[in-house]
Amino acid sequence: MDSIKVASARGPLADFLIARRAAVTAAEHGLPEPPYPRRVPGLRREEVAQLAGISTDYYTRLEQGRVRTASRSVLNAIGRALRLNDDQQRHLYQLAYPQTLEQPGEADQRITPQTARLLANLVDTPALVLGRYLDILAWNRLGTALLGDLAAMRPAHRNYVRMIFLDDHVRSLQADWRDRAQEAVSSLRMAAGAYPDQPRLQDLVGELSVRDEDFRTWWVGHLVTVHTFGRSRLRHPVVGEFSLDWQALTSIDDQEQAIVLLTAPYGSPDHDAIKRLDAWARRQQLRPNHPEDSHIQS
Repeated sequence: MDSIKVASARGPLADFLIARRAAVTAAEHGLPEPPYPRRVPGLRREEVAQLAGISTDYYTRLEQGRVRTASRSVLNAIGRALRLNDDQQRHLYQLAYPQTLEQPGEADQRITPQTARLLANLVDTPALVLGRYLDILAWNRLGTALLGDLAAMRPAHRNYVRMIFLDDHVRSLQADWRDRAQEAVSSLRMAAGAYPDQPRLQDLVGELSVRDEDFRTWWVGHLVTVHTFGRSRLRHPVVGEFSLDWQALTSIDDQEQAIVLLTAPYGSPDHDAIKRLDAWARRQQLRPNHPEDSHIQS
């Protein structure tokens, strides 16, 4: 997958600015439309520079990758011009001031036995632990009942983003697939900003870009929004259609791990669906994964 890179030769900051500029219209800023058609969608470079109060030449050099960083005040001004939300603004800072910490290894994320026990004890709550690239590091019985036989997958394929695009069961499970898939792309883009040079991440982005047109389009569009809670509509082959609320809780043991819990109000039809799913999972003798298996290897 060497032909697909997480960032172009211009660099991730330039790519992000170009993508965000294309997503903002002159009308959103009350700017008059020129008498001639725009050659490309979105604002022109000189319009962004004018709105940000900086020179067109300086902004052009940022987009061309000839300038790889900028002051916080300039980034704030550009963020306002590009109408960035809070998550996108944080991502802009991250790209302009990349971490100098040592890049993580590929097989160093493990859950603790206590976290594994927590998941196993959640008998009416599907639960997962996701790693820095949305690898599924751990799951309970109901997590398996929802997503399929995770233990049988190759560890490198046990990735939520990959599964939501390439796994037929997980893709069809999502009645609101487009929303869930875009959220997954946004989360992966945040990881790419933090760890742009990780071979495993680049391989994952490369594979998905080649194999799925929607992923390729959304990735190039630089979707960046952090989602920590939401509601999913599911279509399960055993229990039918139901909805679950989900929330992602950061693990204290590892800030790059998120414990994802899927819940429904007690006594509701959705909660009844979970109980039916759990009864089926017990008949199938599904079980949570073992703590020693809770890591990803390349």
